[in-house]
Formats: sequence, C-alpha cells, structure tokens
Amino acid sequence: MKATVFLGGGRITGALVAGLRLAGYAKPILVHDRHARKLNELKRQYGVIVERDLHRAVESARVLIIAVRPGSVRGLLKEIGTEKILRPMIVVSLAAGVPLSKLGSYLRGPGVKWARAMPSPVCRSGLGLTAVAFSRGFPAGRRAEVRDLFGVVGAVLEIPEKQFDAFTVTFSSSHGYHALAALISAAEKIGLDRKRARLAAAHALADGIAVWREGKSSLEELLHEAATPGGTAAAVMDAMNRAGYRQATVRGLRAGMKQAARNARD
Repeated sequence: MKATVFLGGGRITGALVAGLRLAGYAKPILVHDRHARKLNELKRQYGVIVERDLHRAVESARVLIIAVRPGSVRGLLKEIGTEKILRPMIVVSLAAGVPLSKLGSYLRGPGVKWARAMPSPVCRSGLGLTAVAFSRGFPAGRRAEVRDLFGVVGAVLEIPEKQFDAFTVTFSSSHGYHALAALISAAEKIGLDRKRARLAAAHALADGIAVWREGKSSLEELLHEAATPGGTAAAVMDAMNRAGYRQATVRGLRAGMKQAARNARD
C-alpha cells in the first residue's frame, strides 16, 4: 500500500484531512505521530490509518508530508535517516520558513524530490488556498501530483521560493479572524450587544470582500462607494489610518518574516 502519509498529527494535518474527506478523497491516508491521543482522534473522525512507527510510516508513503513545527523538522528528518529513502519519493514540507536547501540537506536519497507547501486552515471547508514551491529538477508529472493533491481542498498557487515567506505571512486566515474579533469587541464597546456585533462585523468583512472577489468593481471603486465623504464610514477609516492602522499591518507582516527567518536559521 502506498498512501498519502502525514508525519505529524497536529492542527494543519487535521484541517487537510478534514478537507480531503469532505471532497471524497478516496486514496489511503496514513498519519504518524508520537501522541496516541492525536492519532486516535484522527482515526475516529476521518478514518485515517494510524502508524506509531516512524520508519513503517515512511515506507508506506507515495507522498510524504512533513507536518511538524519548524523547530522539529531537522530532528524528524535526521531520525528518518537518508539510508531509509532508497526509492523515488515526493516529500512535501509544511514547515514555515524552512527553505528547500536545508530540507534537502537534512534528508536525501535516490529519487527524493522536495517541495514546500503552505495550505490555509480554511482548507477544511474546501475553500482553502495553498502556495507551493518546488526544488530544482522536480519532475513535471510529479509537480502535477502535488498540485492535484492540494487542489482537492481549494486553489493552488505555485510561486518562487523567494516569495514564499512573504506570501505565507500575508495569506493567513488569522488576519480575517483577528480583524473580526477586534471589530466585534469594538462594536460591543460602543453599545452593540454581542449577537448584533457579530452579525455586523461578519457582514463588514466577509460579505464586502465577497462582492469584490466576485464582481467587476475595483477595490478603489468599492471603497469610494462605501465611504461617502462626510459620512460615518469615512470618519471611521480616517481615524483608523491616523491611529496607525496601515503601519501596524506592515509591522505585523515584517514580524512574521522575521520569525520565518529565525525558523530557517534554527
């Protein structure tokens, strides 16, 4: 049996497996993790095959997905050992900030081809977005296999690795959740009850963006339409910009880039 094998049974594995099962993905999915509780929960929810032995998990893989925290990648790959990879295999890392050059130095082997992928947790709903980058010499047919796998759970965008970290810190669904939580909290502070604050904030973010994505109007046109000069929306945006809204966003993305660089060094 050759399966799609996840090394690591954490949050992103759970989100990806949920999206794959939702889409009717019928190929075998195997998960390895040190923690039996995580494995048992994934098996219960999604019917995955579980494997506590690392080397047996690797041996079962057609596509091997490294789904552990960046700081754990090197140790995991060293534990696998180069001598264990004696056949062609796709290995895909989901670890933020760890470049292909380091991944390839940690784990080599005849026919081992490395890729990086960064799927959004929104992939559990089938509405995800995954960035992918491939090592030099990655066969075209196998590239299609990687794109097709992540394409089951949403859109796939192939980008140069030099842009990978910038994309990662920009596309995270945490931006929307963070903005939603902040807007709900602010609405409650000015007098809205929680139920109506949630409804208003969700409309402001989700429905407005849906109109932009699905329509033909530019972002500038929609901003002009939504914020009439002298109106309340214009006053809100002006005050937020004066308070440093745009600068705070840039500082946040730069902090994410610095963390990715630390991951690469570690």
